[in-house]
Amino acid sequence: MFLVQSLFKMSGHTPSLLRLEQKAAEADQIIEYLKQQVQLLKEKAIVQATVREEKKLLEENAKLRKDVEELKKQVLEKERKRGVKEVPMPLTETNVQCVSKPTAPEPPAPATPAAPDTKTTPAKDNDATKKMKAEKKGEKKEKKAATPPQEEAKVDVSRLDLRVGRIISAEKHPDADSLYVEQVDVGEASPRTVVSGLVKHIPLEQMQNRMAVLLCNLKPAKMRGVLSQAMVMCASSPEKVEILDPPSGAAPGDRVSCQGFPGEPDKELNPKKKVWEQVQPDLRTDGQCVATYKGAAFEVTGKGVCKAQTMGNSGIK
Repeated sequence: MFLVQSLFKMSGHTPSLLRLEQKAAEADQIIEYLKQQVQLLKEKAIVQATVREEKKLLEENAKLRKDVEELKKQVLEKERKRGVKEVPMPLTETNVQCVSKPTAPEPPAPATPAAPDTKTTPAKDNDATKKMKAEKKGEKKEKKAATPPQEEAKVDVSRLDLRVGRIISAEKHPDADSLYVEQVDVGEASPRTVVSGLVKHIPLEQMQNRMAVLLCNLKPAKMRGVLSQAMVMCASSPEKVEILDPPSGAAPGDRVSCQGFPGEPDKELNPKKKVWEQVQPDLRTDGQCVATYKGAAFEVTGKGVCKAQTMGNSGIK
């Protein structure tokens, strides 16, 4: 390059020299852009490989659940054949509930038994009652195993209402030096107020008008007198904190999900069930700074993945 500049200076063609320098700068920009595209393709390949493994595991789990249900039906059918004939035992939840509380008109007022009948019918009635009680216990246990409460059915990242948000404005909390109070657009009619302990990690000017990922179904809680209605998701370590960036083109309100973990989020997480506390330890950035849950990337469908700026292999909270 120096030789080319010297020759052109000697020949007096300064405009041509400027054009060559501009073209060299453009070539450097193109090379840098191509490097970025290659890195994105590598990240996408890693995510796709992880998703394929998870899909395979989900299919195997579904087959196992089907086999278990079939075995349950066979066990119930055999017990029905061994049970009291007078008591119907169809395998529906409604009838199971009815059988668990029978009217049982068979015993004839046990308070005043007739003396002549003590050697004839009571033995049969006692056997029938014992069998009925055994059937009831089996049915109640089966019912509990087959229909667990909805909140206990699964605990994974799908229970979290993760959304793309835009921090419209931020200011320091009037009563706490370490807290920001932000107004955040998460795709609703009006912004949410969010309180974040980021003063020591993120300069105030970097909090203004920026995109972020927010957890929107935590129970609102007051922090030093200000009600916080969501939580800004960050890659975090004892020394450093970085706000997660949504993919380019994401808009406020876009849902952030993880492939392999389908389902709708809770309207509001029940603090007593500690769903967030059980999910959070499996939230991490990977070696490419991509936010993940058990290896599945935080993704906005059709737009890309969520990432930290520099923090790889770090917890998320």
